Amino acid sequence: MPACKTLEFSSPSLSYGSANVSVQILPRDSNRAPRISWNVGGRPLYRTDQVKLFESLHFDVCRTTIYSNCGLDAGRDGMHAGRKCAALATPEHLAPVFLLWPDVSFDVNVEGIDAGRNVDGDAANPVPEIPLMDGSALPFFLALRREAGVPRELSFYDAPVSRQWDLRNAPDQPSYGYVRIEPAETFEVEYRLDRSDANGFKSCAALSVYGPEDLYGVFQARTFILGNEYEQARRAGLLAGATESCGLLVKSPVDKSLYRVPEEPAMHKILDLLGDLSFACPALPKIRVEILNGGHASHHQILKEVLPYLLKVE
Repeated sequence: MPACKTLEFSSPSLSYGSANVSVQILPRDSNRAPRISWNVGGRPLYRTDQVKLFESLHFDVCRTTIYSNCGLDAGRDGMHAGRKCAALATPEHLAPVFLLWPDVSFDVNVEGIDAGRNVDGDAANPVPEIPLMDGSALPFFLALRREAGVPRELSFYDAPVSRQWDLRNAPDQPSYGYVRIEPAETFEVEYRLDRSDANGFKSCAALSVYGPEDLYGVFQARTFILGNEYEQARRAGLLAGATESCGLLVKSPVDKSLYRVPEEPAMHKILDLLGDLSFACPALPKIRVEILNGGHASHHQILKEVLPYLLKVE
């Protein structure tokens, strides 16, 4: 049996001065279904072949997606019996890369950080984060492409969902955006950002995914932050690990010549959406999504809408 291949990644993260993750590419095993195993500090967090337990993960959102398995029932899930809970932030930049190899097994190991702040600024309970590197999925993709080989045919599942809802900070507050979902022949998304509170910042991008080549461009889109929000976060003691090389700082007026890909902010929101949807399983629902001013919380709600159809497949 061929030996495992392990890739190491290290760079600043959002909240810390450094973050480390290793991705182990496992040899094919005809007796085991492909799966992605996420581990934090030597403790299991989640495995995609146990997707039926996904809803037991505790979900939080700040500037990134945060998962923890504190709520998992150890009686049902022996993998967590007698263990402390594990927590992980920012898997959405790595998770979508695994879409390109749905028939390959990977072990992801994130090293815990003993000091620093978590994404909510709490110094007492730091949450390990995936390294930011250049703020895109591109470094992960290029490294896995060299070792995992040619990307495979993507995996899709039917999700006949027709829903729409407004996005509000509270039930009695005005809407600042919306989400619309309808069935489609593949995964399609139109993402719009329209921020009147940030000097009218706007960005709009669309993507239809049929094969691996449709994802190459979106993998290049870096995480971004608006100039006024960056200053507010730094004054609050946040973004301790962020540097100029970690992403895209969008100043006003916007200089689109700095974009790596057209409409890079909206394209990165699509990357976030892909990561939030594919963390449960490296497959995409056949839906068309239209989002205005969305974020990780709305992405998670979309996943909750399509998850029952993924469970039927699994």
